[in-house]
Order: sequence, then C-alpha cells, then structure tokens
Amino acid sequence: MQTTWTGTTTEAPGIASLGDVEAIEGRGAPALPPSTYEALRRGAAIDPDAPALSFFPTVDRHRDPESWSYSALLARITQTANLFHRLGATKDTVIALALPNLPETHFAIWGAEAAGIVLPLNPLLEAAALGALLETSGAEILVTLAPHPGTDLWNRLQPALARHTWLKHVVLVTMPGGGAPPPRPDSLPGHVAVHHFGAAIGGEEPSALASGRVFSPSDASSWFATGGTTGLPKLAMRTHGNEVANAWSVSQVIGDGIGPGKVLLCGLPMFHVNAVLVTGLVPFSRGAHVVLATSEGYRGPGLVSRFWEVVEHHRVNLFSGVPTLYAMLLQTPIGSHDLSTLSYGLCGAAPMPTEVFRAFEGRTGIEILEGYGLTEAACVSSINPPRGERRVGSIGLRVPGQQMKTVLIDQRGTFVRDRAVGEVGTIVVSGPNVFDGYHDPVQNEGLWVDCGDGRRWLNTGDLGRSDAEGYFWLTGRKKELIIRGGHNIDPVAIEEPLHRYPGVEIAVAVGRPDVRAGELPVAYVKPRPGAVVREADILDFLAREIGERAALPRRVHVVNEMPLTAVGKIFKPELRRREAKDALETALREAGVSFRRLDITHDRSRGMVAVLELEGAASSLPAHEILGRFTLPFIVR
Repeated sequence: MQTTWTGTTTEAPGIASLGDVEAIEGRGAPALPPSTYEALRRGAAIDPDAPALSFFPTVDRHRDPESWSYSALLARITQTANLFHRLGATKDTVIALALPNLPETHFAIWGAEAAGIVLPLNPLLEAAALGALLETSGAEILVTLAPHPGTDLWNRLQPALARHTWLKHVVLVTMPGGGAPPPRPDSLPGHVAVHHFGAAIGGEEPSALASGRVFSPSDASSWFATGGTTGLPKLAMRTHGNEVANAWSVSQVIGDGIGPGKVLLCGLPMFHVNAVLVTGLVPFSRGAHVVLATSEGYRGPGLVSRFWEVVEHHRVNLFSGVPTLYAMLLQTPIGSHDLSTLSYGLCGAAPMPTEVFRAFEGRTGIEILEGYGLTEAACVSSINPPRGERRVGSIGLRVPGQQMKTVLIDQRGTFVRDRAVGEVGTIVVSGPNVFDGYHDPVQNEGLWVDCGDGRRWLNTGDLGRSDAEGYFWLTGRKKELIIRGGHNIDPVAIEEPLHRYPGVEIAVAVGRPDVRAGELPVAYVKPRPGAVVREADILDFLAREIGERAALPRRVHVVNEMPLTAVGKIFKPELRRREAKDALETALREAGVSFRRLDITHDRSRGMVAVLELEGAASSLPAHEILGRFTLPFIVR
C-alpha cells in the first residue's frame, strides 16, 4: 500500500478549504489500524455500551428497532469471522454475500473481511449474472437468504449454485419474522454443506479471532463488482489499507459531525461501497450510531413518505442518498417534524440537479454535501467542505491523504502534462485509498498513468476541471455510463444483446435526461438491409436477455442511419444531444412554457449545455424552474 503519512495528529473539526486539507496532511495521520477489523475494535473501545447498530425491517416498526451495543456488534462480527474460519476460510478465500439490508449483512461483511475476502453481490441481479460473478470469483462460501415467502432470491440463485464448481458452503440467513430455519434445499449439489447463520455463529467464540490472524494493510479485504449491471462486471480488488485510509479521510472531512452520540441513517443498498463505507466503516470506527432503515433501504414501502418522522424519532444527524432520493423528499411534507438534529445530507453517484439542490436546502434548511468517488478508490475522493463554501454543481475538494488532479493524456494513454486551472482533462487520483487493480488483468490496460513524479496514479476515465480554490467539476463521464437513480449502467450491457437480435446491424445505448431518475437508458438500432425490426419485439427480447430491470431501455428507436465520426465510428454525443433536446422540450411544453427554440451545445468547461430562447416577453422563471430539475447546465435568453 502506498502511503505518505507519518507522525500523529489531533482530530479536526471538519474542513472548510483546501488549506485545511493540506494542514491535516502537514500534521500527518495517526498510526492507522492495519485492518477493518482493528478499526472496528478501536471504534468499539470508545464506549462498548454505546449504541452501534439499530435495525427496523419495515417503517411501521421503526419506533421499536432491534439494537446492538458496540460490544454486541463486535461480538457478532467476531463470531461470524470465526464461523468462516471454521468452514476453512483463509485470508485468500472469497466469501460472497447476496443479501438485502439486514444486521446480518453487517456481521457478514466485516466478519468476511476478518476471515478472508468479501464479495458483496447485488441481490436483484438475475441468475445468469449472479452465477457468472460467483464462478469468476471462485467464491467458496456464499451467505444468502433462506427461501422465504415474498422473496425470490433463492429461486434465482438455484441454477447458478447447481453449476458452481468452487462452492463448498452455503450459509442461509432467515428474514425477520421468517420463523424456524428451513431444511436443506434439495436443489443444492451434494458436496455443498448448508449452515443456518444464527445457529452457526451462536456457538462461536465472541471475544477474539480463532485464527489468530495478524493483518497487513496490503491484505485483500473486498472485491466489489463495478462497471456494469449484466454479464460480468469488473471485480475491483481492494485492501484493508484502502478502506481504512478512506474511512480516516472521510472522518477528517466531516470532523466532529461523526462520532459518539451522532446518528447516521443508512438506506442505500449494502452491496454498494457508499453504504459499506460512509454509513458503515466510517461511523463504526468513530463510535457513532448507525440506523439501518428497512431491509429494502430507501425502496422499502413507506420509508420515503415517513422519512421526516424517522429522522425526528431517531434524532438522525446525517444520511447519504442519490439525487433521486432528494427529488422524492422534496415532495414529502415536513409538517411539524423536528429536524434540528439533521446537519447534512451527503449526495454522490450521479450529478445533483441545481434546482433540486437549491429547492431542497431552501425548503428543509438541511445542507447537501455533494461529492465524487469510485469503487476503485475505496469510496470517496472529493466532497464539498462541510464548514466551507459548497459550490453548486461542484464535486468539491479532494479528501485528505489522496491527491487528485486533471491531466492531458494522448491517444496512446501516455501522460503529456498537468492541466492548468480551468482546463478540462482526465481526472486521476493517487493515494493509499486506491485499489490494487481488477481481478482480470486484461481489464487493467490503461488503468495507471505515469505522471513522472513517482506516484501511482489511477486513471478514473472521468473528465473534469478544477478551479483556483481546488474545487473540482465533472464535465464528462467514465465510459459513457448511464446513471439511473445513482446506479451505473454500462451501455455494453444493452448493446451486446441488441447485436444478437436478428436483423439488427448496429445498436447503441445512451442516457436520456429524466427528472426523477437522472437518466433513463434508451437504445438506437439500425436494421440490416432488407430486415424489418419492431420496437415492441426488441423490448420483449431485451426483457429476457438483460439481467437487471434498471438496465432495460425505456425506448428503442429504429433508425435508417447512425451519426458517425470522420473515421466511421458511431458518434454517441449526437444521440445524447437528441435525447436531451427531446426530454427538455417535452418537459417545457408540458409545463406550458412558450419558447422559440432550444439548442443543446457543447461547452469545453461544462460539457453539454441547454440554450433556451424564450418567446417574446415571456417570463423566464418557469423555464428556470423546469430546466433546473435536470442535471444539464442551461442558459435562458
């Protein structure tokens, strides 16, 4: 693990400027724990009797949650690690999890990192995608839901498990209120042993790791699937040092906003790094209290409509969400609920529409801290400072301990020079939070940039610029990902099955701006000469071929020609421009805004920009309100 930290430091109250970031680095970091398990142990030692984790499975039960003190949480994590050790796990054993948001998910994540390598899987993936990830990872242990009425995860997993040659153990978790553990499922191969989580960990030692393991920060801690929603996403290999370093960085940014007595609400899915780090390792390592809100997170029935009630009752200080959550909360009346404890809402995963940002803060008085991060850099790379200026549309300042800059890279992937202030370039990051690489070595091609300074720089693939005060701004996105509700959709996941459809010659997927979801996937197909293809038939085909509902295109446009570059490549920016123009024009017309024309132009500093010319002396206020709901920068004339 690369590190530049030495010495000791005192806890900061939180950052206000780049100068604060540099001052923290100048003082040096404390001796960081060598593992996430040790970070959790140190957090628990602050006050073993303090509340660490509370959970309510449904919003109707939020006033009577199940709770664990820090000593109880650490005991469950230790018992889970010891179970995995007894099942044969070593530090190189991959332990896969396919679980909703449950207390057992936390026990299993941190227990798996203490015993081996955790691989959290999206439980909403279809069988083919789950099976491919299990097979590629070589996971020997799988923790998942037991068969239960109202859940279909086990049914989707069965075909994959029957073919998975590496699998040795399945550990079944019972849903709250699920009753007695079910018998061994008949569909499992004979060589796979079945264990029931609650009973299995009950007999394990709760006070120390039975393995006697001595950790190194360079030990692998987790593999996270990233970069796609179907087929086979990349597996990002992260270390204990990566996760501990990033947790320390985030805690320095927030300062005394996270610590004993503070309450964080978790509603994001726990197969995602944001939930695991920002509302997991960070508060647990600082002695704060995490409230796990429903097994389905923010998607749990009634949670959003009763969100302010939950915040008031649990005295929540901080929560993390995606832009679509904030847009939904804008439609949720606050009423007489007391929100005085709520200091911040964190936002990442997708750009925040400026109108949503301003309206939310104006209506609630709650500050939004918009940031940027990636799985490959543990989670958080930059964030707007909680004690300084929060610049709308910016992804903020880099976190302490991690370097971040924009550079010019030539067509061969070679570093040319650093970009100047205001110049758009490729964003690269370097620091102890940056991962080791992808599991498949082929996917590491072009990943690292040699800037000639002896550092190991990660090419994020994102385009951006920085200003004179150190704030960063995104102007383009990695690999043209479509971001729907904060969820990354790889266009290839849509394009590959489209190219298998009879009669399709060329297929392209792009994102269409959407007020609620941020973006929705749409597809364009060009038929082969003489072939007849129909949108309805293609959509039916994709429903069978694509493994996740979020990736299903909203529309499929059948066109005679595709926009091409001078060398014959498909010019996706033109298709994105068409969708943006149509989406914004439709929204304006539906709102009754009169205008002469709307153009989508390209600005070197801001990317796509909407330029609206109003009709005569029409008021610009309605236009600002409508366009401000989208993430696209705009100009009204």
